[in-house]
Amino acid sequence: MILSLTALATAACTFPAPYEPDPTSVYQWERRQEEITRREAERRRLCAIRNEDSEGYDRDCRRSGDPQS
Repeated sequence: MILSLTALATAACTFPAPYEPDPTSVYQWERRQEEITRREAERRRLCAIRNEDSEGYDRDCRRSGDPQS
């Protein structure tokens, strides 16, 4: 029983929070926006080198607001 409680407690600590709280300072907002911009630039860079016929291209690279190539 102690082993199962330990395993449960350890598992609960490994899962991330279901959401990220909103930033509370200007600095935190700037870091958040920079991270979003960086992730989007990386997504676009990877999609530019990916084969459009490959599996997952539509899932990973198509966005409703993206221009059509």
